[in-house]
Amino acid sequence: MNYNKKLQLIKKIFIQKKSKNKKFTYPLLTDGYSSSDLQEASKVLLNGRLTMSNITKKFEKYFAKKVGSKYALMVNSGSSANLLALFCLINPYKKNRLKKGDECIVPSLCWSTSLWPIIQAGLSPVFADVNLETFTLDLKNIKKNITKKTKAIMILNVLGNCSELDKIKKFCNKRNIYLIEDSCEALGSKYKNKYLGTFGNFGTFSFYYSHQITSGEGGMIVCNSKQDFNILKSLRAHGWDREINKQNVKDFNFINEGFNLRPLDLTASIGFNQFKRLNKLKSTRAKNRDNLIKSLKLSKKWSNQFSFFNPQKNLDPSWFGFPLMINKNKIKSKKNFLNFLNKNRIETRPIISGNFINQPAIKKYKIKYKRGDLINSQDIEDRGFFIGLPTEILDRSKINKITNLLLNVNNF
Repeated sequence: MNYNKKLQLIKKIFIQKKSKNKKFTYPLLTDGYSSSDLQEASKVLLNGRLTMSNITKKFEKYFAKKVGSKYALMVNSGSSANLLALFCLINPYKKNRLKKGDECIVPSLCWSTSLWPIIQAGLSPVFADVNLETFTLDLKNIKKNITKKTKAIMILNVLGNCSELDKIKKFCNKRNIYLIEDSCEALGSKYKNKYLGTFGNFGTFSFYYSHQITSGEGGMIVCNSKQDFNILKSLRAHGWDREINKQNVKDFNFINEGFNLRPLDLTASIGFNQFKRLNKLKSTRAKNRDNLIKSLKLSKKWSNQFSFFNPQKNLDPSWFGFPLMINKNKIKSKKNFLNFLNKNRIETRPIISGNFINQPAIKKYKIKYKRGDLINSQDIEDRGFFIGLPTEILDRSKINKITNLLLNVNNF
């Protein structure tokens, strides 16, 4: 079978797959890969060069230019991007590097791999509460937790939203504090016409399934410092100086510590293809969100059972999911209600990992925190959840079905 026939076969299989299931389901993401995504991946498969190569490099350059950063480096996950950011900050090649015991502020409403790289790098995490409107760290809560030992801040741009990043950046610059933006959930969002992930010293992104774009696994880290970029490249691949020292002719020249966090050209080909249509995906998700909110509010059953997650002022959001906050008088019923939604094929998730101080690992690793300072994070865990926002426009029948199921909260 020749090359073109194989591509046509892949396209045919994809179309059959899409038309197969007609039952009502509402997962976090439906059919995350288009036929063109699979065709781009198949070209790599047929080419036989699956490991990191030219497509990855093209994607990195295109990504950097698009988001407005000088450098972008693709890795195997957004978690790995966070790991590289923290290990770059403590690296001996970095000027003004951080030292063991330096403090890094992190929101208690976070993902595990926003926190653990801080600890793995030998730094001390300081949990801070989040803003109840944006679910993110704001300047007020940062100032509450600043000490003489604060040397870095890890910001999470939650589900496409952000805080007052211009003010936070200015605050960090004045005090020589490093700013890392975990934008794994916010690819494509713009604050004051600047992409999230480009305000800090590092910005990290995830291409995991159901995110704004997906390559199955994969991520990206951006920065504006050539020194940082070279450190990141070395750390990504074993500590090699490949692609850093062009004059070196020795293949196995190790100048640094390192990991193996490289992506595949296979995942890069899918991510690159999706990234080119990010604006379309972003627009579709926004329309679906608006239509769901409108449908809920126009229903005869509507009585403000939920509050909605609204964008920060001056934000052009790229939504990841549709978060809702259940009313306080329904907190005790939330577990049963979410079980009801999942049984009726509406897939639900907590807001990130909830208030991370409640996770078993915090106790096991004896990480310090002040529970009384984390009231908003706990409220979001107690009342919050999110459902998906598909990348295809929801039809009226599906919107009505989702609305009716959500408003069954009255029965719990």
